[in-house]
Amino acid sequence: MKYLRTYPLSLFCIALIWFLCLFKPPSTRLDTIEGFDKVVHIVMYLGTCTVIWWEYLRSHCRLNGKRLLVFAVVLPILMSGIIELTQEYATDCRSGDWADFAANSLGALLGAAAGYGILRPYLLRKKTNRTTRHNKNT
Repeated sequence: MKYLRTYPLSLFCIALIWFLCLFKPPSTRLDTIEGFDKVVHIVMYLGTCTVIWWEYLRSHCRLNGKRLLVFAVVLPILMSGIIELTQEYATDCRSGDWADFAANSLGALLGAAAGYGILRPYLLRKKTNRTTRHNKNT
């Protein structure tokens, strides 16, 4: 229950990825664009991992680099591999693809870069400003 309260958007994104990767997608004109699905994979994992970083940084006072590395990089990449294997061996409407796995991994790494390089400094500055204003008012 604690994780559901702390990471609701992250868990929603993870569930959404599982759903989107295991159902049979409808055919669209976008299917004709070469490599478009790889962009979608990168964006899904970039967004999910960035949300994980944001929710972690929002709810913790200290940065635990090992925990973030595991939960915001390693586990999403492992999940991606499990999804690709599941698509290959447990569905008849999808197939596993190493290029999808690579795109997912790239998205997770870009999400980590965004989390560490953009969100972390922004949220730290915001917390520092809030603390400074609080101290001036007391």
